[in-house]
Formats: sequence, structure tokens, C-alpha cells
Amino acid sequence: IYKQVVSEENGHCIWYGECYTDASMHIKNCIYDGPAKPLNSEGQKLLAKHCPHLLVDEGKGINTCCDTKQLTTLDSNIQLASNFLKRCPSCLDNLAKHFCDFTCGINQSKFINITEKDVADGVEYVNKINIYITNKYLDGTFNSCNKVSVPSTGQLALDLMCGEWGASRCTPLKWFHFMGDAENNIFVPFQITYINTDNPVGSFTPLDPPITPCNKALNKNTPACSCVDCEQSCPTPPPMPPLPTPFSIFGYDGYEVIMTIIFVCGSCLFLLLMMCFSHRKRIGVISSDELPAGFDQEQSTFIEKLGAGTDKFLQEFFCKWGTVCASRPWLILFLGFLLIVGLGHGIKYMKVTTDPVELWASPHSRSRIEREYFDKHFEPFYRNEQIIITSVGLPNIVHNTSNGPIVFGPVFNDTFLKTVFELQEGIKSIVTPNNYTLANICFAPLTGPFTGPTTVSHCTIQSIWGYWQDDLKKFENSEEEGNYTVNYLDHFRVCSQNAYNPECLALYGGPVEPAIAVGGFSSPGQDLHNPSYEKATAIILTLLVNNYHNKARLLPAMEWEESFINFMKNWTATKKPAFMDIAFTSERSIEDELNRESQSDIVTILVSYIIMFGYIAVSLGQIRSCARLLHDSKITLGLGGVLIVLASVICSVGLFGFIGIPATLIIIEVIPFLVLAVGVDNIFILVQTHQREGRRPNESIPEHIGRTLGQVGPSGLSDMPAVKAFALYAGMALLVDFILQITCFVSLLALDTIRHANNRLDVCCFIRSKRDDGEEVVDGMLYKIFKVAYVPLLLQKWVRAIVMIVFFGWLCSSIAVIPHIEIGLDQELSMPEDSFVLKYFKFLNNYLSIGPPMYFVVKDGLNYSNTKMQNLVCGGQYCNSDSVLTQIFTASKQPNRTYIAKPASSWMDDYIDWSGLSTCCKYFPTNNSFCPHTDRLCSTCNITLNEYNRPVPIDFNKYVSFFLQDNPDETCAKGGHAAYGHGVNYITDPKTGMSTVGASYFMAYHTILKTSADYFESMRAARVVAANITNMLNYNLKGHNENTTFLHIFSSLVVLITITMIVINIGGLMYWWHITLNAVSLVNLVMAVGIAVEFCSHLVHSFSVSVQATRVERVADALTNMGSSVFSGITLTKFGGIIVLGFAKSQIFQVFYFRMYLGIVLFGAAHGLIFLPVLLSYIGVMSRRRRGRAREFASGSETRRHKRDKPDSPLLQNNQQRASTSYASVNSIDVTDHHVTF
Repeated sequence: IYKQVVSEENGHCIWYGECYTDASMHIKNCIYDGPAKPLNSEGQKLLAKHCPHLLVDEGKGINTCCDTKQLTTLDSNIQLASNFLKRCPSCLDNLAKHFCDFTCGINQSKFINITEKDVADGVEYVNKINIYITNKYLDGTFNSCNKVSVPSTGQLALDLMCGEWGASRCTPLKWFHFMGDAENNIFVPFQITYINTDNPVGSFTPLDPPITPCNKALNKNTPACSCVDCEQSCPTPPPMPPLPTPFSIFGYDGYEVIMTIIFVCGSCLFLLLMMCFSHRKRIGVISSDELPAGFDQEQSTFIEKLGAGTDKFLQEFFCKWGTVCASRPWLILFLGFLLIVGLGHGIKYMKVTTDPVELWASPHSRSRIEREYFDKHFEPFYRNEQIIITSVGLPNIVHNTSNGPIVFGPVFNDTFLKTVFELQEGIKSIVTPNNYTLANICFAPLTGPFTGPTTVSHCTIQSIWGYWQDDLKKFENSEEEGNYTVNYLDHFRVCSQNAYNPECLALYGGPVEPAIAVGGFSSPGQDLHNPSYEKATAIILTLLVNNYHNKARLLPAMEWEESFINFMKNWTATKKPAFMDIAFTSERSIEDELNRESQSDIVTILVSYIIMFGYIAVSLGQIRSCARLLHDSKITLGLGGVLIVLASVICSVGLFGFIGIPATLIIIEVIPFLVLAVGVDNIFILVQTHQREGRRPNESIPEHIGRTLGQVGPSGLSDMPAVKAFALYAGMALLVDFILQITCFVSLLALDTIRHANNRLDVCCFIRSKRDDGEEVVDGMLYKIFKVAYVPLLLQKWVRAIVMIVFFGWLCSSIAVIPHIEIGLDQELSMPEDSFVLKYFKFLNNYLSIGPPMYFVVKDGLNYSNTKMQNLVCGGQYCNSDSVLTQIFTASKQPNRTYIAKPASSWMDDYIDWSGLSTCCKYFPTNNSFCPHTDRLCSTCNITLNEYNRPVPIDFNKYVSFFLQDNPDETCAKGGHAAYGHGVNYITDPKTGMSTVGASYFMAYHTILKTSADYFESMRAARVVAANITNMLNYNLKGHNENTTFLHIFSSLVVLITITMIVINIGGLMYWWHITLNAVSLVNLVMAVGIAVEFCSHLVHSFSVSVQATRVERVADALTNMGSSVFSGITLTKFGGIIVLGFAKSQIFQVFYFRMYLGIVLFGAAHGLIFLPVLLSYIGVMSRRRRGRAREFASGSETRRHKRDKPDSPLLQNNQQRASTSYASVNSIDVTDHHVTF
């Protein structure tokens, strides 16, 4: 029925009173075509509450077109809006004015047209109206309200009040259209159509209530809206500093340009010096032949005396020590065995860490300390069980609507979604062997003492099916509207724009965040502003499970997660349809996979070790023929050395097992590599030096071995402390290995020497071989290659020059790229290649389109009942312009710089709003305890508000616990239990009922983070915000020795230079081979220092004690004798074992161990055996006293050679060997002098 009401000159009423309530509990107004009627005193009180501008008495009393019942309904409706808009008084007042005018205004007929009437029980009522209203009012009201926030959700009020459009797409017309849409808005009692016009239409004059901008005070008692709710109230922020620009010179990378210039200039300078001093035998210090007479009689320096004394003491100590150990081998071995068994016993107490946080985060790091504080006070963040489902081969869906065709992603296929539903219901029905269900462990925010036992329907499940309340019938429901079908696709569109729509709330009573329920809808770099959720290419199921700081309480969750993973593996293998691909994980999966990964590569590790062990056992011997194989081999000695290495690891693990320091499986697998690198090198040097050093006349085997240990022992001391920082386990293993080497291995060497002297076979030592009086071969193949070919070639003048230039260029190129090494550990690398978690990580990176939550934590100590303290924290009216919430809000406006996507939730603001809503706070009259606001039998709290509309201190402390227990609903949306139940610590005094608030957090959301760099930068930006807030609060606010033998100081500098070059060049390798800098690679770099010392120290020590005349000759002497031992010991041993690591399933092993270890060994060998000798040939220095010895050695070399060639002991008969090592050169001068003088 349509009837146009003809308005009178001053207008009149169109309704009065309420006369009908329909099935939806919508109250209809009665038709009344007459003048306004007087309002009673009770009605006047209600009118004054929201509509003071209608309290006009023109001598006839207060007349209105509404009665008290209508005003009561109006009050409840404005109360609904007040839930969200009360934070901004001018917004709420602007909106309420037109509600007042069209409900009670005395001139309704001038701007309202009744377009439909209906009759019930003989009474005619209004069913549809048109309201003529100005654009000025619509725009002004919208502008005053469009930034009002809802702290508990981090959203804007219009996200909840503008229907399917949400705040991002809302306009004044859309907002008012939704507020009058009776069909789609359950809170609208009848259809209200707003007609916007600034000019009269026929007899109707548009309603034009005055508005108050949000940045203007409503009156002298009510201030303007805060910055958080009104952008116009925000002070102009200082300009952000410009983004740092890459360092460049002339448009090219600045580091590359600088290093290129340095390389060119350095190389030219070096070549110039080469040509200028080409007539000299060496650059810098002259040779011993050119020394002035009497020069060597000069007094030695303090450094030289200190070095000489230390070296003498160490050599004498190791000589005596070695003699003792070689004299009593069986006793030493027995004592060593007891040490190994004693320390190894601690293995049964060993604890192995697989928790990723324990593995990668230092206990003293800021992030770890902050997390520990958070977990202790608020419990850890929920355990996350997640499934990401994509389609395979399904087309997009084109859905025709009244707004034109809309393209939906393939995952919206109804069969696909029903399969997802079947999977979801199967997960919800999982029962573990101990009868735990999802209901026993899930996060259920709306449950409490008054809701009964938790069921699966209470569990927070972020699933697209929550939009249909997990009801297949609701999903299949569709209806025809004209030529279009309205079905589940339209419902998804509505819910994705307003997840808080009552028809879209999930079974647990809360919203389903669309950015969590679907994925793959955003392009790279796109934020969540006005997203197109319908273009999603993945469906995501997320189940939140309670987490606890007390790990003992996690056993039910761990058991359910194990059953969940088994269910998913079985479902994927047997029930997954061909049109679906799926990835899944649980909270425990990463830890489980790290554990499995460590065990899965045991075979690879064993093969690697076996190859290294086999090489050691075979290569230590000097085999002349197959007939002498078991006589000349040193398989037993090699295996003994290897067992000593393993025993040192066992001792280290056992010792720390006793102490209680946990280990990790990966570290246990890696430490033997380090100990082998150091220990095997010492074994080769000790054995090969012993082989090359003939036994002197009347020298016993123990004395011979003691003399050998005295020569090589001091250089072996450099190993352990150099890698001390690698780990306690590695440091202890190296220490034990060194002790066992200078005791047990020396004893084994003595026994092997006795075996060899007695012509007993290796391994089968009870069998004697025939005596062989033939020439004993001392020089092995590698030794001959070094002596005859490699050393002469390397030390040629221009070869040395080329080596210096090449290594200098290599160094410069590495320095140029090191600043560009990526930081972080890609989580995908932590998983084996066959892991289901690896697939999940890839899906997560491709499809998840929401950032992680972030928490700003305020420690306990603030008196929140004090208004001044409240103003430091809150974000609403009267709050400081630099409060905690305001600063976070301001930061969220620049997400590209701060990585904060949404403003933080604020329990303080919501508590203030909640306390001002008269129907929200209730208590049981019998004991004054909390009562849910939905219980009509409870009494309403009498909260006294101060001049700032906040609870007075007594009431603040009394009712804050009520707020934190109250569940939100449409009548009291500010209830804090769901949003803040875990976020606010408080202690209630049982005697007084007063609560004291302690630590609390304010949760925001990051922008979408994909890479390690994103996570690092977001943390850095969050800490900047936290630092600014801390400065404001003046309170603590969080954003969630070288123990070596004293060599000559110049030689130490040479070693330092070489080690630095090795580490820098490994850094260059990391850049070129895409190895990121993180805890794993950092440990490897520290370990590289230790192995680099091993490559350098023996050679430099050998060079230092050499008595050859010139630097080049000293280098040749040292490299010939020591270089082959280093090459055969550490280089070849590790190379064979490392190659096998390339076949490991673990990506961490492939990237961080295979690649880096290969680089460490190859780069170490290249620098130690190529660059270091060349560097020493240019800058090596000889002490004054050594020069005198060199002169003696040069003048008497022929005489000594003649004497040395004569057989002087039965053991060396027919042996024409030359004692050719540097150590032998020193000791051949004076057999009674066993120390080196500087």
C-alpha cells in the first residue's frame, strides 16, 4: 500500500506509540497523522539523554511524536551504536541526532514519507519509510565516524557497521543504506530508505541536523575525539627519515668500486717494488750473507728472550713427557681408558635439545629474554595446527550477480569445499589413545565457569566453513532474486567484508578472519587494504590449541598433535581427491622433523667418517711393496688415532652430561669433523716427523718419541683455544683430544715402533715377518712431489708475484660482496627434502596473506586506577597525544616503514567503554561476585564515573576483573574475556574484592612477512617504536686469548693475516653460493678460524725454527717437510669426508656443512700451502741469534752432510737418508741443545 502523506506547513507526526512486534522481535510504530503529544517526565529523562535539542518548551510543555516506549527502544538502539562509537562523542552525537529527529521530531511529515503500511490485530503500523536528508549531514556524520576504532579487534567501527562493504569500501550512502536495510541488517525494525538531497523534493524538505566535526569539542564538558578515532585530531607527525640508499659511487656499487681501486693500486705498487728490488734476494730484510760483521753479537730483544725461554721450556717439557709416556705405554693406555670410561659414563645423563627456540636463540639474547617474560606472564602464543589446501586442475568460477559477474577462485568449487568440510569434521572427531579430543586442548575464548564443559563447538577453528556455522544445509541454501541466484558465494562475499556480521560468526561465537581462512588472493607486495578475497587460490584451516609455559601441561596437546599428523598422513594417502593438493603441520612437527632429520642422516655421516678413517689408517704407513704391506702399514696406529678422536667427543658429551648442559644432535654430528680436522693433522705431523727423524746413536725408542713430541708439541698447542668459542662441547672435545694425543697416542706410537722394529705385522702383531735389510723408504710420494716439483715451482720469482696478485684480488672481491650477504635462516632449509613440513613451508610462503601478531608488553608497576597513568596508555578521550596506543596507532599509518598493519588492541580503552555501559556489568547479590551480563536475575553494578567518564579508583580496581570475565555479544560488545582474558595479569584480594593489574600486553599485527629480511626489519622497526614509547613512559616496555707458544711477533702477524684472509674469502663464498649469515654459519666461521690456524701454525712454526740462510730457503725447507704432512693430514682427510655430505637429505647439511666445510678445507689449503709460503718468502724475519746459527749451518753444511751419511747405528745401517726437516736442521747443529733460541 502506498500513500503519500501531504505535509502541513509546520509538519506533523506520522506515527506515535508501538503497536506490533513481528516474529523477528522487530517493534513497529503505530500510524498517527496528527500533532505532537505531551511527553511525561520519565520520557523527558530519556529524551534528555540522547536528544537534548528536542527538549523545547514553547509554553505548551514538551511535545513529541513518540511516547516513552518508543524512547526506550530508541535508547536501546543508540546503545548498540554506542558499543562502538562512544569513543568519539561527536560521532555518536551526530548519528543520534537524526535518530532523534525521525523518531520523535514534531515535524516528521516534512522529511519522512511512509511508503508501506501494514495491519495486525486491527491496528495499522508503519512498515517502510523514506527519509529525505541532506548530503551535508550524511558526509559530515560519516567523516566524524569513519576512523573510530574498535580496540579489541584492531578494526574500525565501520568494518562492523557498514555491512558487506567494510570500512575500506564504505561511503556515506552505503553506510546509511545498510543502517536502513531491514532485509540484510537484523537490527533494523523496518525498511528505512535514505534519500539524499540538498534541495526540497515535492513537499518534502530534507532533514539537516547540525554536525560537530570529530576534532571539535562537543561541549565544554566533552572534549574532541582522540587521534586514534579521528585523524583530524592527530598532530602533524615529524617527517620520517629517508630510507637508506645503497652505497654507490658513480652509479656503481660503492664497495666494488673502492675494492677495485685498491686492487689496481696495490697490485701496481707491488709490481713496482718487485722491479725496483729485483737485484735483492728478498725485499725488506737482507740475507744472512749481507749482514755486517759483528751484527749477530748484538743483544737479543725482550720479545726474543721471552720466545726463546717459552719455546725451550715447552720443548723440554714435551720431550720428557713423551719419553715417560713411551716408556710405560700400557699403563698410560690403561689410565686413558679409565678416563674415557669415567667421563663417557655421563652420556646416560645427556639431554638432547630439539626445540627450535632452544637450538637457535641464545638464552641471553634480547628476543629470548622478552619471550621468556611473555611466556611466564601470559602463557606462550597458541599452538598452531594448520592445513593449506589448493586445487589442482579446477577452473575459476564466474558468478553472475546484480552487480555484474564476479570471478571466484577455483577453491570455491562446491565439491571442493564439501571435501574440505569432510576433512574438517574428521579432524574434529580425532580421539587419541588416551581419549583426548580437540575439546580437551583447544583454545575456547568464550568458555568459562558459566558456560559448562568445553565441547568441540567451543573451539576456535579459523575455517571458511565458520561462515555457515559448519552447517551443510546452510551452505547449500540458495534462492532466486530475479534472474540471479543468491547462494554460498554471495554469503562468502558478505562475510569476508564483515566477519562480525551475526550471520557469519563461527560456532565458537567469534569471527573468522578471512585473511586467515583463505589464501593466495593477494599479489606480491599487496597489503590487506580492500583485498579481493574471492580470488583466493587456497583454503586454510587453522586450529588454535592452548599453550603453557609449564611443559608438563602440554602432554595432552602433544599426543593429540601426533594423532592429528597420523590422521593427515593417512587422509592424504588414501582419501585426498585428485583435484586437491594439501600441506599441513602441527606445533610439534618442526621439532619432530629436526629429530628425524638428525637420525636420517646418520648413514651419510657414518659413510663420511668411514672414508676419513680409512684414509687415515692407510696413508699413515709407508708401504714399499705388497709383500711388506702389513709390516709397513700403520692401520692399527691410524685406527687408534681415530678412536682417540671419537673418545674425546664421548668424553666431552659425557662430561657435560654430568654437568647437565644439553646437547643437540646436529652438534654431536658436527663436532667430530672439527676434532678430526685438528686431531688428525697432529697425528700426521707427529707420525711423519717421527718417520723422518732417524733414531740417534744410543737413543732408545722412548727417547726418540719424546724428542719428536718435543719438536711438534708446541705447535700443536695452537689448536684448541682458537676455536674455544665454537661451543663448550667442541672446546672440551679438543682439549681431551689433545691430552689423549700427547699421552695415549704417544704410547700407541711407541708400541707401533717396537712392533715395526721387531718385524711384527700390523694388525696381526703376533706374527713376525722376514727381516728386510733393504733400504728403508722414508720419503713418501707426497713428500717427493712437494720437494721435487711443487716447492721449486711455487717459489719461482714471477710465480710468487702472480700468487700474491691473485690472492690479493680474491681478497678484494670478497670484501666487496661481504656487505651483501643475506642475514637469516630460511625456515625451509631446516627441514629434510622429504619432509611434509617443508611442503607446508612452501605453501605458507605462497598462500598465507596475513602477518604474524606482535605484542607490546608493559611490565607490572603502573597504577592503572590513576587517571594520569591511564592517560599514558590509553588511546581514547583525554589520553595523551603520545600515549602507548597513540604511538602504535601512528606507526600503523606507515606500514611500509614500521611493518605494523593494524593498531593495537587496548584493554584499557575497552574497559573504560564497558564500564560506561550500564547493562554490561552485573554481580550476584548473594556474594557480590561476577555475574555474566546476560543473566537477568543478577544486579547491575553501580559504577561511579569521574569527570572523564572513567571509573573512580575504587570501582576501577573492583570491576576490572568483572570486565576480564565478561563475554562480548551484540548487546555488550566491549566484554573483555575473549580479547583480553590472557592479556592482563591481575591479582584479586579475596577479602576486599579489589584487583591490582600487573603486566599487560597490547597486540597488533605485522604486515605480510615473507623473507628473513622482512622479519629482521620488522623486529628492528618494532623496537624503534618500543624505544620511543619507553622514553615516554620512563618504564620498561618491550616490542615482543691466544694460548699458543710465543712465536716471533712478526710470524704471529703473518698467521693472523692469513687466517683473516681465509675467513673473509669464506664470506665471499657465502655470497656467491647463497649461504646466509645465521647462527649455523656463524659457528662454522668461528670453526673456520680454528681450522685455519691448523693450516697455518705448523708451517709458520716450522719456518720460524728453520736455520736456512734466506727466507726463500727457509720457506722451501718448511713447506717441503711440513706442507706434505698438512696436505695429507687435514686436506685429503676432510675432503673425502666432506664430499659425502653433499648427498645428505638434510638441506642444512647440504648448504651449511657441505658447502661451507668444502670452502673451509679448500680455502684453508690454498692459503696455507700456496699463499702463506709466498707471503713468508717476502716478509719473514729471522732473529739475530738465528742468523748466527744460519751462518754456522751454511759454512758447515758439507761437513755435517758427510757425517750424516755414515751409518752410525744398527737401526740405520745402509740408510742414506738425510735428516731433512726443519726440526732436524736445528738439532743437527748441537745434539745436546733441544730448544730453539730467538
